[in-house]
Amino acid sequence: MPMTLPEFTAEKSLGRAAGSYGYHVGRNESIAKGGNLMKQNGLDNDLSNQPGDGMDTPAIAPSSESSAGIALSPQTGGGTCSCGSPGGKCVCGSAEGSNPDDVGMIVPSYVYALGRVEPRFPSLAVEREFAQATGRAETAGLTDLQVLHAVLSQRQNRYLLRQLCWVLTIEGLETYLLQLRDPMDLDLLVEALRPKPSPADVDVVVGLRGPIAPPEMCNGLMVPIVAFDQIYSFDRDSLIKSIPRPEKMSAKQFEPAAEELFDRIMQMTDNAGATDEHRALNYLAVRYPLIYATAAEAYGRNFSLTAVEVRPSRLSGTRNIVDTIFSYTHRETDVTEKYFVRVDVTEEFPFLVSKLQPYYDR
Repeated sequence: MPMTLPEFTAEKSLGRAAGSYGYHVGRNESIAKGGNLMKQNGLDNDLSNQPGDGMDTPAIAPSSESSAGIALSPQTGGGTCSCGSPGGKCVCGSAEGSNPDDVGMIVPSYVYALGRVEPRFPSLAVEREFAQATGRAETAGLTDLQVLHAVLSQRQNRYLLRQLCWVLTIEGLETYLLQLRDPMDLDLLVEALRPKPSPADVDVVVGLRGPIAPPEMCNGLMVPIVAFDQIYSFDRDSLIKSIPRPEKMSAKQFEPAAEELFDRIMQMTDNAGATDEHRALNYLAVRYPLIYATAAEAYGRNFSLTAVEVRPSRLSGTRNIVDTIFSYTHRETDVTEKYFVRVDVTEEFPFLVSKLQPYYDR
């Protein structure tokens, strides 16, 4: 089945970010598309020596309009809210610009989560309708999961896609109930179905978090609703193979290091992709190749990855910027080296502010 890989293009945002914030941007690497090698003169040249920096959410109502905006209802107070166009801002109670003190404004809660998307039957009627649709399909010799994929992939059964519940599970726990912001995004849900699921399958969900779902919405399941704008569906091996590899590093050395770092990020405690720290970390895991190259290079020098932490950046002002810090400790001398990268997580789609560079404690 076709996969939707996020592609490692984080550094493409650096030129625009530098113009907006006035950050110094070093030389750009040239990264070939399609999983080719990263063109660089060696990892040490890519790391500049700049020092480092020492549940109440809006309810989501379904909308038949385009993904330019989604209707929101505030938890308290009167009036209605809208989020999206123009400017991607959320406004409550009055038109944008009519409230100079931003009274009534609500701040949306964003999600950038790594997990697995699974369909569920919300009611007995929908389950029986699916059984009838299965009776019209050729299913001899197929497993139950293959039947589910075959039936829901057929155009004439597209109505069932809109009736099912779509749940994002993280580390086996039901975490979010997904909701369409645009009916055209049904194709993203179809791509998330696997006829042969594997523990290495990964779905990246980017969207807006809402309130806890009412029990009648999905057969008693009460988890936060996420109105998604993008879903990437792939398996871990495909992601690792798509990472641009440094020219001076063999696949035998690079791929195990990349796999270990990715697994470490996936297994971090309580990473539901809802906090700024976790959104930044998940974004880097699927969009920034240099963190993997640095890990492989550190392992080659007998260093071990000992910590991954995210801290608010001192550069945060009108924008919400965080520093993601990777710590490597030498296995014999216990000397620790730290590297960090800045990520802007102000809005729904995070982006890179500065490249990976050495971090110095203050």
